[in-house]
Amino acid sequence: MSEHRAKVNWTRGTGEFTHESYSRDHVLSFGSGTEIKASAAPGFQGNPDCVDPEEGLVGALSSCHMLTFLAIAAKKRLAVDSYEDEAVGFLEKNADGKLAVTRATLRPKVTWGGDQTPTAEEIEKMHAHAHHACFIANSVLTEVAIEPC
Repeated sequence: MSEHRAKVNWTRGTGEFTHESYSRDHVLSFGSGTEIKASAAPGFQGNPDCVDPEEGLVGALSSCHMLTFLAIAAKKRLAVDSYEDEAVGFLEKNADGKLAVTRATLRPKVTWGGDQTPTAEEIEKMHAHAHHACFIANSVLTEVAIEPC
């Protein structure tokens, strides 16, 4: 249906190339022209001022859920004024003993506008529908929990 491309660019620079010394910093470039400074997570000798892959995964899950939720709300003619999420992902050992982002929790807070505000039950159903329709959630093994605020 569609292709989505990303380019990773890393160079050693000066200095030795040892596990302890090489820079984990790199640049992610996307088809839109957007570039993001990225690195390993600080616990893996990365730069804390850069996005790490684990954060990127959690951000992608949160963003995809939000975009799907907004589409569902719009199709129901429900006005959303704002949407916030403080998502968190957990890097842990999976069933095979390998490190993985095994679970993530999304905590969406939706502010409604317009004449209609859905009930708590309707909002829960919309989040469930958004989760099941989210392309990113459908692409990963990570367990994703939704805890609306």
